[in-house]
Amino acid sequence: MDKNLVAKASIIINASCPKVWAALVNPEAIKQYMFGTTVVTDWREGSDIVWKGVWQGKSYEDKGVILKNKPLNIIQYSHFSPFSGLSDKPENYHIVTIELTDEGDHTRVALTQDKNPTQAVRDHSQKNWEMLLAGLKRFAEQ
Repeated sequence: MDKNLVAKASIIINASCPKVWAALVNPEAIKQYMFGTTVVTDWREGSDIVWKGVWQGKSYEDKGVILKNKPLNIIQYSHFSPFSGLSDKPENYHIVTIELTDEGDHTRVALTQDKNPTQAVRDHSQKNWEMLLAGLKRFAEQ
């Protein structure tokens, strides 16, 4: 098992960096583009983050910790999902990093998720992140 497989997704959003950042950290906005997920956190480094919702008819509650929060630049958090089938141990948490680059009239968003145990899992995660970023783009460009 190679846990060094990293899922990557990026997108250019035709909106200002502050508008994209607001969409990344506002729970009401997140619900609009993250498949109806409710996010609970205060976004402070070291604070818990919880994602709650229903996916394919099943309730879920994923969790993690905010690792880095540099407004308008980077948000990074750990993430664990019981859906993974893995035990809730630190080595089974992904690290998700979302970086924003202000490019004037648009914003580049780059996302990575580490610790994918197989190529198939990495590919699945990458596809989900690409869908999520496309939803973020639609939301932020309205």
